Amino acid sequence: MRTWQVADVMTRDVATVGEDTPYRDVVDVLVRERVSGVPVVDAFHRVLGVVSEADLLHKVERSGHPDERRVFAGRRRRTAREKAGALVARDLMTAPAVTTHGRASLAATARLMDREAVKRLPVLDDLGRLAGIVTRGDLLRVHLRTDAEIREDVVHEVLRRVLSVRDGLVTVQVRGGEVTMDGRLDRRSAVDLAGRLAGQVAGVVAVHNAIGYDVDDTTLMELDPVHATPIA
Repeated sequence: MRTWQVADVMTRDVATVGEDTPYRDVVDVLVRERVSGVPVVDAFHRVLGVVSEADLLHKVERSGHPDERRVFAGRRRRTAREKAGALVARDLMTAPAVTTHGRASLAATARLMDREAVKRLPVLDDLGRLAGIVTRGDLLRVHLRTDAEIREDVVHEVLRRVLSVRDGLVTVQVRGGEVTMDGRLDRRSAVDLAGRLAGQVAGVVAVHNAIGYDVDDTTLMELDPVHATPIA
């Protein structure tokens, strides 16, 4: 079963700047492209870092009010002071950049953004070159799928293709991205798997699994394999 990946939602036409791009030109790119950050790339289109609005705002914050230099200034204060005085992208950017690749799942990418506290990720190709950029908003696009599209994936990909469930055994309803499955299957393990796989379909908000089963085969799986009786 195919799940949506970063390549399905990323922006491929990415505005970039070079290491020597002046401060004012970086600001111009952000304003013109209506973005909050821009990758800094070298001549081979490899990502060196990212300049964000936060990086640029240090100069605005300290305009006319230079910090007093402290002997034991913290790292954050030192970084802010250095970026406030920076004139080109090389000295403004946050490096190394946190990146991802086109085959990454949306869930893994969302976790990476949260862990690294970033709003965007440059997407690299197999050679390490910039292939696109993905933002938090891009990840949310998966929830713009219609209920009909979601139901189609649950029925055809999960039930028919993966689990080989015959038509009529399970009914699927989708409303507002919430999937409700009802009916009956022979094994509990198949019921549980149907619920887990349905939850992985792009655009699903929640799964309500009301499918019944004839045999609880999960108890057999929990047996100690040393003492379990082999089944021919």
